[in-house]
Amino acid sequence: MLKVFVTGYGIVSAFGKSWDSMRKGLESKRNAVQYMPSWECIKDLTTFLGAPIVDYRHPEFWNRKQMRSLGKVSQYSVEAAGLALQMAGLLGDDSIQDGRMGVASGSSTGSTDAVVQLAKVFLNQENDCNANSYIKSMPHTTAANIAIFYGLKGRVIPTSSACTSASHAIGYSYEAIKYGQIPMMLAGGAEELCPSECFVFNSLYATSQKNSTPHLTPCPFDIERDGLVIGEGAGMLVLESEESVKRRGVTPIAEIVGFGSTCDGTHITRPQSATMQSAMELALKSARISPDAIGYVNAHATATKQGDIVESIATNAVFGERIAISSLKSYLGHTLGACGALESIASIEMMREGTFYPTINLSNVDPECAKLDYLKDIRQIKTNYVMNNNFAFGGINTSLIFKRI
Repeated sequence: MLKVFVTGYGIVSAFGKSWDSMRKGLESKRNAVQYMPSWECIKDLTTFLGAPIVDYRHPEFWNRKQMRSLGKVSQYSVEAAGLALQMAGLLGDDSIQDGRMGVASGSSTGSTDAVVQLAKVFLNQENDCNANSYIKSMPHTTAANIAIFYGLKGRVIPTSSACTSASHAIGYSYEAIKYGQIPMMLAGGAEELCPSECFVFNSLYATSQKNSTPHLTPCPFDIERDGLVIGEGAGMLVLESEESVKRRGVTPIAEIVGFGSTCDGTHITRPQSATMQSAMELALKSARISPDAIGYVNAHATATKQGDIVESIATNAVFGERIAISSLKSYLGHTLGACGALESIASIEMMREGTFYPTINLSNVDPECAKLDYLKDIRQIKTNYVMNNNFAFGGINTSLIFKRI
């Protein structure tokens, strides 16, 4: 079994396109949530909150031909992939186009404007479909477009599993490299903000209704939490084998040492503590470390009533009361297919810098949540291992562990 390293990453988020800009956003202790007046016309929608990327602009050097198949979600992921390759020193390198690099990526859905184009055909409305409508809407649009844009010819692993899309991509890429199937992978996920996604969660009574106070929600783990807020963005990581790292003579950013994934097998939207716990334990077993080695857990914690409770119970069962934990969704909202990558990148950089950012809007921890060391202020923590957890509809659970270099 081979060691697997992170040698680059790319960020496209409401806080910007770099760790420096994301750090500034976290340091501000102010979230990116806004009231979305354009959603007021949607019948039966009662939440008008989102965490958008304001005035997004794709790179100017992208040409018309490259753009034809890129919906917004693919634009985010392709740009994040380019930033990751650039950081890793692989952008434009011949080695990524000869089969040595693959891509794993996913999102909750493809670009929804393309889905609408296709729907109009069946509703006998004006037909504005074109040759790329399906390409933009297909579930594996991010993975396919990244591969085509950068000429990758290795394996493609589409991971459209809602909120675990990116963490599955990272985990499956880790395993592919670890077991010698391929030396390099681009791994992550993306999401574009669409009121249709908010409508889905709204119909489940899972969205925040604090429309008049957008900067005070979401508030994971807080007794006054009333649901999630949808965000958008993309995160991509370059993963490489130890041999590839040595051959190129590069210094890794971190090592990925553990991955665990389970399925509840019980209910499509009602999470289970036992299988969340199992995912974390599988990640620890994969990493060959004890729970005491983990210094911080980045929680999935979306600010839903039951989700936060069962996650805290599972985390306590693995680590006890002493583990430091926070939810970055309090800043960027729930970025769905992107959250596993964006939160992994943040966890890695917080570990490298020794500075961990708290859950904002957390004033009073819900007494129904298990006892943990909930970060309410910026904390200096020296640790060699961090864990990032993500959980999705369908009872899908993932846990990733990163090691300090």
